[in-house]
Amino acid sequence: MYLDSKEKKKIFKKHGGSEANTGSSEAQIALFTYRISHLTEHLKKNRKDYGTQRALQLLVGKRRSLLNYLESTEIARYRAIVKELKLRR
Repeated sequence: MYLDSKEKKKIFKKHGGSEANTGSSEAQIALFTYRISHLTEHLKKNRKDYGTQRALQLLVGKRRSLLNYLESTEIARYRAIVKELKLRR
């Protein structure tokens, strides 16, 4: 599996502050970004995989919602996560 518990813990520790802080917006955005990049690579090889394409669109929408929330509440944290993950925004 491409995303095991060790990889998730690394992502949460780096972006959420600790391994147990799985609910912070930054940690969720980082996790979604990791999954989006994986699904994008999969779709480059399997362009007719419409189930994966739909899952990718849903993930992008969830990440967009979290980014909009973070932008409206705490602009400094929003700018930091966009810069750190190198998201186009």
